[in-house]
Amino acid sequence: MGRLLVTGAAGFIGSHLCERLLHAGHDVIGLDCFTDAYDPALKRRNVQPLLAKSRFRLIEEDLRRVPMEEILDGVDAVFHQAAQAGVRTSWGGRFRDYLSANVEATQSLLEACRGRGARLRRFVYASSSSVYGDAERFPTAEDDPKLPVSPYGVTKLAGELLVRLYAVQYGLPAVSLRYFTVYGPRQRPDMMFHRFFRAILRNEEIVVYGDGRQTRDFTYIDDAIEANLRALDTPTEPGLALNIGGGTRIGIEEALGVMERIAGRKAAIRHEDASPGDARHTAASTQAALRLLGLRPAVGLEDGLARMHAWMIRYLAGEPE
Repeated sequence: MGRLLVTGAAGFIGSHLCERLLHAGHDVIGLDCFTDAYDPALKRRNVQPLLAKSRFRLIEEDLRRVPMEEILDGVDAVFHQAAQAGVRTSWGGRFRDYLSANVEATQSLLEACRGRGARLRRFVYASSSSVYGDAERFPTAEDDPKLPVSPYGVTKLAGELLVRLYAVQYGLPAVSLRYFTVYGPRQRPDMMFHRFFRAILRNEEIVVYGDGRQTRDFTYIDDAIEANLRALDTPTEPGLALNIGGGTRIGIEEALGVMERIAGRKAAIRHEDASPGDARHTAASTQAALRLLGLRPAVGLEDGLARMHAWMIRYLAGEPE
């Protein structure tokens, strides 16, 4: 057991991670600055059940402006989940927000961790499949070209490279996890499955960007969290990056059909032009994660969507977590 720091603790993945770490017997410090990238009230809903746990402490601060050395005192491992997320909003003037939150903040945290040396058990960085852009082959392996097609992807790749630099130069025991489209309860309201279920359950129109034949590798939240827990206890080469995928590559239209069957309702669909920066296809080679972490996706898409549908009903009814 140990004392662990989770940045972005009130977010979708961060709140689930805090939950699992507490359940495993760890003491957890959650750091979150509750930005307005989406409604901060939703993040407070995510983190509310954690506040009743005696081994959880929430710090409402921006890691770029808080004395991280004090927060890191006694911390055994860091899970850096905090980021400015979203491909479509990363263009134009908003890019400076992504640069600050995803690159400068990551460097600031790495710098604070640098002096801890052997005292730090692990530094786990949340990366993204967006680093690959329009990949050349599928499934895509970790050593395939990284050519992002969005400013967001550029910042996540920059974060990865910083993590590797600090791992190689200063011995930071760091690993990056490249998430492939994580979904499940508490998914951000701007993300696809959340938008689709909300529209289906409210009999509203669904906007599909592009022709609907683009494909994604969808990863259920429990599998993404399991990857983090295994990464905590598994040594790897300095700064290694690993794909974390769900093992299900499916077209958007086909996924919508699964959602309609689960909800027992037809969706009203309107197509709009594909957004700049959206990769046409994604699919993860997960052989490295299997070999090094012993990680196999445990939740298939239909099961995961059924769980998310049940949560969305409670969420839209305003029921507590």
